[in-house]
Amino acid sequence: MRLPTWIAQHLAALRALLVFTVLLGLVYPLALVALGQLPGLDHKADGSLITSGGTTVGSALIGQSFTDADGNPVGRYFQSRPSAAGDGYDPRATSASNLGPESVVDTIATDPEESSASLLTQVCARSKEVGELNGVDGSRPFCTADGVGAVLAVFRADGLTGPVTRVVSVNQVAPATPFLSSYQGVTVELAQPGQDYVAAGGVVTPIRGDAPADPAVPADAVTASASGLDPQISPAYAELQVNRVARERGADPAEVRKLVEEHTGGRALGFLGEPGVNVLELNLALDKQFAPR
Repeated sequence: MRLPTWIAQHLAALRALLVFTVLLGLVYPLALVALGQLPGLDHKADGSLITSGGTTVGSALIGQSFTDADGNPVGRYFQSRPSAAGDGYDPRATSASNLGPESVVDTIATDPEESSASLLTQVCARSKEVGELNGVDGSRPFCTADGVGAVLAVFRADGLTGPVTRVVSVNQVAPATPFLSSYQGVTVELAQPGQDYVAAGGVVTPIRGDAPADPAVPADAVTASASGLDPQISPAYAELQVNRVARERGADPAEVRKLVEEHTGGRALGFLGEPGVNVLELNLALDKQFAPR
């Protein structure tokens, strides 16, 4: 007896569903798991976990912070780059900040909980902190001395033209001192919480300042990676931290610098990307060779 066409079609679809469920839902995943356990691949497949003293301390592929309970950098360790993943290096919330180069004006609300820093101010604040931590000049172009974006809202008599009538330092509030006392003969005001000076007609005007074109603090020390989980820093950022780490550990900077070189990886395939220093592996090597004081 021949089945009706619609029943035959449904049975064929069911058979296809069962076959592909077995192949793609069981056979294929199990085959990949088995492949990942082959010698030379098993470490990477298992997450490139790093152990110390029999305890898993992290992964060679996922960065982590080296801070105390209050979030302050621990001086005896090399510091990782900033992270925008969750509260920092959270693999469950891997992401970037989604802030771009035009993010230069902070949101200063009357409720501090609703305020947010622009990308420029975040970079300026981080550069200032890294400079103070490592004893170098943390100044950068378009940043104020107190670590916010050096940006003015300039009001003119005829909108975009005419004489300047009012100038506001949009990222500074009391009790700060305006980073410029005057602009084109007009006294610079501090911003007031809750005010949107751009919507009110102010022209956003970043001020470069006199910071060096090549800042002492490298870019990866003040910007987060796209994933927020980057386990590496640049050799330049590692070099910036050598003297501080050596001082904290009572070690010879040359010996610390040698460890940095040993944990610096080259470009992938010899030409892709940039050399990087794995921070976790370097800090574990430091603890092994120079016991923390």
